[in-house]
Amino acid sequence: MEFEQIRYEVDEGIATVTLSRPEKLNAYTERMRDEIIAAFDRIDADDAVRAVIVTGEGRGFCAGADLGGDPGPSSDAVPDEVGHWRDGGGQVTLRIFQSLKPVIAAINGPAVGVGATMTLAMDVRLASETAKMGFVFVRRGLTPEACSSFFLPRVVGISQALEWCLTGRVFPAQEALAGGLVSRVLPADDLLPAARALAREMADGTSPVSVALTRQLMWRGLGLRHPMEAHRVDSRSFRSRMQSADVVEGVVSFLEKRPPAFPQTVSADMPAFFPWWDEPEFR
Repeated sequence: MEFEQIRYEVDEGIATVTLSRPEKLNAYTERMRDEIIAAFDRIDADDAVRAVIVTGEGRGFCAGADLGGDPGPSSDAVPDEVGHWRDGGGQVTLRIFQSLKPVIAAINGPAVGVGATMTLAMDVRLASETAKMGFVFVRRGLTPEACSSFFLPRVVGISQALEWCLTGRVFPAQEALAGGLVSRVLPADDLLPAARALAREMADGTSPVSVALTRQLMWRGLGLRHPMEAHRVDSRSFRSRMQSADVVEGVVSFLEKRPPAFPQTVSADMPAFFPWWDEPEFR
């Protein structure tokens, strides 16, 4: 797919997805949805990519849905084959949720509506001092979308999630930090360097397969009913890793006091039990 509304770049194992409609504060469109999903498909298929940064071009991250333009034809505009309509933001967050590479949001400016909810399936959110965020749906006569009723309470807790969603207010980066929505607030010029440093730390000296499994263990674990369910899947994962070529390299490199060169790849060496969940259908 040719990208028109995002920019996609890979540098030394770090992919950067930049929302790129700066004249509209990177307002979200159906074309942008399709391009983000295609970018994550490309990321998961590329073993050279070890981590992902998502940011916005210009002074905004994403100002929400583009309410002023002609949306054009859309798979979201008509019911699917079983008669149900799907929100496009949810398709984006579900794709990010499924990612086998760690994802960092570098929120460089306003992130409102879907601009805020799309970040919730990302693993770490960093914000510029100039960033503002808002779950403004009730102020537009809408309700939360993009699976945010699942993600937001799990990220910040139910009371904070409800305060932001029931008021629909736009709040500054420091309030996002205090509420646990972002992990750091940085001067604007320091945001992308900090995101790249964190991505580098996730990529260097780590096993790609172990990272992919760990990410899915943590996110999928949020939906488990009992710690015994986590114990079962943790045990399967740990056992498979104990028998892997990666663990041999990890131990030997540690004893030899050198950086590891893990031989296994996400494309070829995910364990036989992966995925361990049944993917639900939309119905």
